[in-house]
Formats: sequence, C-alpha cells, structure tokens
Amino acid sequence: MATSPAPNSLPGLDGPPPLRPEALLRPEVTAAVANLRARLVSGRRILLGIAGSPGSGKSTFAAALRDLIGSAETVVVPMDGFHLGNSIIDGTPLRLRKGAIDTFDVGGYLSLLQRLVRRDEPVVYAPDFRRQIDEPVAASIAVPASISLVITEGNYLLADHPEWRRVRAQLDEVWFMDTPPDLRLKRLVDRHMLFGMERPAAEEWAAGSDEANARVIESTAPPRTASFPGPRFSRSFIMWGIEGQPDSFRWQTVKALRPC
Repeated sequence: MATSPAPNSLPGLDGPPPLRPEALLRPEVTAAVANLRARLVSGRRILLGIAGSPGSGKSTFAAALRDLIGSAETVVVPMDGFHLGNSIIDGTPLRLRKGAIDTFDVGGYLSLLQRLVRRDEPVVYAPDFRRQIDEPVAASIAVPASISLVITEGNYLLADHPEWRRVRAQLDEVWFMDTPPDLRLKRLVDRHMLFGMERPAAEEWAAGSDEANARVIESTAPPRTASFPGPRFSRSFIMWGIEGQPDSFRWQTVKALRPC
C-alpha cells in the first residue's frame, strides 16, 4: 500500500475538528440532550456510548456533546485507545484487517469501563489513539472522580459478542450514528489521505477494510426508536470532506445491568 509521509503539523491532528456546541441544539437533538442532563442531576456518574461505523462522525459528535455539557464534568474516552499495537499485528493477517472487531483489546476496554463505573479512585487514566503514529498511547486521558459524564465512542459498542455484551452492560445509554454510506466513504478517503496515504490506497482501504467493518457495525444498529438529523458541519470541516451534509443519529436507552 503506497503512502506518502504523514503530516506533522496540520490542524486537528490531535482529535476531531471543533464543532460549536450550538449545533447540537436542533429540536431533534434537544430531547435526548435534555434527558441526559436530567439524569446527571442525580450525582451518579453516567456512561454514554456513541456507536457507529468508521467515518460516521462519532468523535466529532462526542467532542461537541462534551463541549455542550461542559468539559469540567465531561470526558471523552475513545474505544480506539484499545487498538492492538502495531507490534502485535505487524506480520500477521490482522495487519490487513486493522479496525476489525478482533483487533481491539476488549478485555482491557471492559476493565477500564468497570473502573469508571465504580468511581472509587481519585483519577483513572485512559489510553487514546493518535492517528499521527497510527498507535494507541497509554494513560493519555485523565478521568478524575469529579467527572459526572463519561462519553465513550467506538465501533463495536453494540456488538452481539459475549465480551462486547459485557461492555454494553457498563453503559447507561447508547446513541447510534446513522450516516449515509457515501458520506462516510468520502470522509474516510479524505482522512486516510490527510494521514499519509495516496488517493488510490486510501480509496482501496476505505472501500475494503473499512467497509467490511461497517457492514458488521451496521448490523448491530438498534431499532429506530428515534431518529434525528445531526448538526450540519461548517466549512471549517472541509479537511474531512464533510461539505455541510447532515448526518442522522439513532439512539436508544440500554437497559442497565447494574444498580442505578
């Protein structure tokens, strides 16, 4: 797979480009956010999952929701921090399937979520994923005990596998990002090129590995109990190839398997 050198100093490399919190205040979104705010009043920590396929906008939406609720009480912990390291998958068939469900440390992710649920430590450190180096980085995100909302976003939060069902059981609520396939693919190609791939390789990876994973993820989508168009992204997102098109989101409350 031909690539060009990865960029070193482009805006947004450490995370999704910022989305103004006001963009979440559309009528279709307000009810879900209001319900979330009401639950936070109890003082119990809430774990919210944002699920969806690659390129669906999970990271951008999670960051915008964090800014809307308030960063003093909200932290985003991505599932991508539990990618298996390249030293583990290089030279194996997993290398060509990076991003598939079996290329994540689900046990480590589950353990972290359980610690976050218990909330009995002064601070818990979570890993992040850095696209600049295509690797997870340990202990990159601090989650103090004072944090009342943890947003965790990732592909497989609703997967019907034994260990992933245990992951889901830690979450109070899961929202599923329902984004048009053509828009997802365009974003993915642009993202892969931004981080070093030539266009043919980027298109091949997006249509191949990414789309194979997307088929698995879309099969886990919950029934459409509620659907609403997401924020229209501003021109500042052009580097991601979004061009102002709307997304839509599905959300459902996941029956908690732990005391509320």
